[in-house]
Amino acid sequence: MPSLRLDENVKENTGLPVIGVFATCDPRIDQDSRTRAANIIKMASDQLSGAVRTPNGTEVPVVYSDVLVDGEKQADLVASQFKKAGVNIIVCVPDTWAFPQLTVMSLLSHFPSDTPFNFTTGNSGPRPGVVFTHATNGALAQSGRLVHINVGSWDDTGLDPVMTEETKEALIDWCYAAVTIQGLKGKRVLVFGHDSMGMETALPHVAATRNQFGLEITRMDMKFLADLLAKESYDKEELGRLRTWLTEGSAGIELPENVDSDNLDKSLALYLIVRDLMKELNAVGGGFMSQLEWGSDARGIPLPVADIMESLFNSTFDHNGPKEVVPYATEADVQALLTQLFMTWLSAGNPPLFMDFRKVWSAEEIKDFAKAQGVELSGDAVWEQKGFVDGVNSGSASFDWAALPGTDPKDILKNITFPKAVEYFSYLGNSVHYISPEGIEGIAARLAYSSLSGMFSMVWDEAETVLPPQKLAQAVCETANPTWPHTFVMPKYATMDEYKHYAPANHFHMTWNLKRSRLQFWMDMANVLSVTPWAAKPVYEEGVDRPIPLLYIINGGEDQTKIMRQK
Repeated sequence: MPSLRLDENVKENTGLPVIGVFATCDPRIDQDSRTRAANIIKMASDQLSGAVRTPNGTEVPVVYSDVLVDGEKQADLVASQFKKAGVNIIVCVPDTWAFPQLTVMSLLSHFPSDTPFNFTTGNSGPRPGVVFTHATNGALAQSGRLVHINVGSWDDTGLDPVMTEETKEALIDWCYAAVTIQGLKGKRVLVFGHDSMGMETALPHVAATRNQFGLEITRMDMKFLADLLAKESYDKEELGRLRTWLTEGSAGIELPENVDSDNLDKSLALYLIVRDLMKELNAVGGGFMSQLEWGSDARGIPLPVADIMESLFNSTFDHNGPKEVVPYATEADVQALLTQLFMTWLSAGNPPLFMDFRKVWSAEEIKDFAKAQGVELSGDAVWEQKGFVDGVNSGSASFDWAALPGTDPKDILKNITFPKAVEYFSYLGNSVHYISPEGIEGIAARLAYSSLSGMFSMVWDEAETVLPPQKLAQAVCETANPTWPHTFVMPKYATMDEYKHYAPANHFHMTWNLKRSRLQFWMDMANVLSVTPWAAKPVYEEGVDRPIPLLYIINGGEDQTKIMRQK
């Protein structure tokens, strides 16, 4: 989709986030330099067009104005063009000196103060756009405005310079964070049931979530869902297709008795009912409270487990083919849901994994356990030297995590079994079971909230999946619950002792192929504290972390600045 040149007759936007690109300039310079500056605007917008997508695959619109902003008059004109086009994400690509207050600061005065704003500039000597960038960034930081700058590279001379791939990639990463911020404002999630299992870390902080992220939390009573299930408010023909798809495509469904077959149908019907309700409400994510309200309290009427339903929502496919991931949280864990939702958007729709933060296996524990199981280890694997976490939970386990990214859904399904649920849910239907392969890389994280500060924080680390020998892996599964999905997660920087003691909740979540710079940009824009208490993690790693905003540097550091901004 090509970028669109704006004029005063531009049509109204469609409601998607819109990225607007412009440039400042100096009215005193020669015409060739001005032509070059205008060409850079078009070049940058074309580089972005088609490169940023929402989780459903929709391209985020990119528009530009070729009116060079020399002063207040042009600033007002471009701001008017942007507002008519629905621009709520702004990128400035200066190539020359300009006057900060007359240009960028005048333009930004037309927009809310939290509008994401980015400077991307070449490191040019002849016409110092980078000098203007630093001057204006300093002025905006001085006034308390958050800005990200991307001092990249394009040709110093010539009318048609092209930014380097590194410059483009850094800009795209920033845009994903901005789209996540702006794209989720006004959206809602749908959560069934009240606060499950007394988990304070799972509470729906309605006002704080609305104020911080612009998200609404719609809550529905479990009785309403039970009524819809009892009334069979779903397409029975589609239920049959869903069941056939699972039965014929998976590695097996355990149905020892007739009642188990009935419970399977009810579990699958839940997916169809809730899917349709979420579509009706335009919900972008959801949660389901199982314990104790739904099916685990013996005083009530047992109802089927929702494991398959939750897994399907978090997957990139179902019986109808490819679909959008709809982040979903078991136990109505709203902070889990938000974690998954943000990381899914940041990764352009990659499937999240919901896990119990179960047993943390240190290197010594693995060594001793392997010996007891008669498994000989070489000592060469990184996980043998460091350890890993057994990530396991009865629900919300995306089917995609049963195979490597990019695997055909038919092959993924062959890796999944649906055993009869055990322990707390022994009479209520089927679990989802698989063991994730090794080599999946991404971010493992968990959102937290504190009433002391009134702020959200994200505890996170890069991570990858590992896989011990089959006999040892199965034995590890047996120590927890062998009928549930298991993903063995090894953090990059955290030690096992740190991981054991710094977990913010009993659940944690992982999204593959999510770059940490995107998460950092988003935490800046959302004013979420970045929590990485790992002794081995560097503060800044060039080419991996986003550059620290000047606003933080001149105000005592990132955490201190975020706390001040929250007030």
